[in-house]
Amino acid sequence: MEVVLCVLLLFAASRGSKDGGWFVRVQPEVRAMEGYPVVLPCTFSHPPHSQHSSVRVLWRQGHSEVVYGCTSQVGAPACEPRPQQDQRYRLEGDPHEHDLSLRINGATLQDSGRYYCDVDVEGREDVSIEDKMGTLLRVEAAPSITSMRVEGSEHLGYTALCSVQGSPLPDVQWLSLDRLLEGSTAMNQGDTTSYLTISQLPGIEPGQQITCSASNPLGKDKATLYVLPPQILPSEAGVPSPLLLLLFLSLGSKAILLMGIGMWLMRTRVFWWK
Repeated sequence: MEVVLCVLLLFAASRGSKDGGWFVRVQPEVRAMEGYPVVLPCTFSHPPHSQHSSVRVLWRQGHSEVVYGCTSQVGAPACEPRPQQDQRYRLEGDPHEHDLSLRINGATLQDSGRYYCDVDVEGREDVSIEDKMGTLLRVEAAPSITSMRVEGSEHLGYTALCSVQGSPLPDVQWLSLDRLLEGSTAMNQGDTTSYLTISQLPGIEPGQQITCSASNPLGKDKATLYVLPPQILPSEAGVPSPLLLLLFLSLGSKAILLMGIGMWLMRTRVFWWK
């Protein structure tokens, strides 16, 4: 049996938008787990004895991006999706039953944000109802370290950077041989639905072994960076050999081996590994 994860936060009531007796009602906030389907509830009502020939449904992420649209004709068995509709989205509800709920399959962190449920009704009087409040979707996931890199030069010094995604936003720490390193700073990317953070550790020296560790209530991830002293190998063109930069994958964890942090890193400026 398929499981649909739809966790609705407990508010005093749902909220909606009214227009001449027409009413759209949505949930203020919905939470989901990454990789699972989620449903964003939306219903509408209309004045007694109103008649309509068709209902057009639009779901927007933010105020401009339309993620789903369909048109329901009177007597038609289903709401017909717009051309080239992304199949991750589908109408979970039935417009004939005043239910415009949207289903998102395989929710991702990028799906986090505010969604708006709009409806256009054609009949004796054409009516457009806009959801002005919206539903905030929060997709949660365990931390994942997407990249580690070193920036800088021999003159200015080197800084290690660790890019992490997850929700709730992960806490990032730097370790060296299980010893907590001080002096790191974090740069959060985005607004209150942010799931990206970049942690910086200045003062990196050749010969260091440093670990980036990220955690939130859903799990943890870590990656280790090995920085070896510069070693310039000759080549026919007189340019440092690409062998100065090596990758090493250890069992059970991510590991990066950097050689030639001097001349090689100065030439490439930035190196990242995922």
